Amino acid sequence: MANCITRHIPNTLTCCNLISGCMATGSAFYGNYEWAVIMIVIGAVFDFFDGMSARLLHVSSPIGKELDSLADVVTFGVAPSAMLFHLFTQVVYPEVLKPVQHLVPYTAFLMAAFSALRLAKFNMDERQTSSFIGLPTPANALFWSSLILGNLGFLISEKFNAVFLFLFMLLFCFLLVAEIPLFALKFKNLKWQDNKIKFIFILGCLPAFIFLGFSSFAVIILWYLFLSIVARRWS
Repeated sequence: MANCITRHIPNTLTCCNLISGCMATGSAFYGNYEWAVIMIVIGAVFDFFDGMSARLLHVSSPIGKELDSLADVVTFGVAPSAMLFHLFTQVVYPEVLKPVQHLVPYTAFLMAAFSALRLAKFNMDERQTSSFIGLPTPANALFWSSLILGNLGFLISEKFNAVFLFLFMLLFCFLLVAEIPLFALKFKNLKWQDNKIKFIFILGCLPAFIFLGFSSFAVIILWYLFLSIVARRWS
């Protein structure tokens, strides 16, 4: 009886991640960004513990791997795309785009498609055991959640517009699948020489947390990308 219950724990946690992503998506369509972000973060917590529980309980399975990717597509792909969809209905449009203004918001789901492609590549890529190739989907979701929730006033002001938002979205779609090596925050030891890029990253995050609040996460993701590219050129 205990083994029967135990082997279902990881998949149950994964389903909780999926449900969190669905709730985040629904909230985003109604413009409730705060609740959408909360559910994305809760989904990320479930995503962290489902893999950990599978390893600790020795109940990893092929179906669990497939289910995990499906849940991640929803929580870290569809949900932030839904936030972008609603944001596209609020941003300022230049005159040239006014005739297609009602269609442009649907382009937000390009990010969901690229997120799915990113996850599919990750499942098949044996190079990503200790680092990443392309921006991880949770990092992308966190970036957009932080950017939209923390800077909504600017994004819907006259200083910004739909063209900038569209181009910025395309950039991050590219980063999801780009062949750009990115370091992972995994420590085998605490030696400076072996982990200097990770220590520099953590130290750089502290001022952002102190001065920028929730908006800091968008800055931190950019900082992460910058350091990864610099580290690649140094090596």
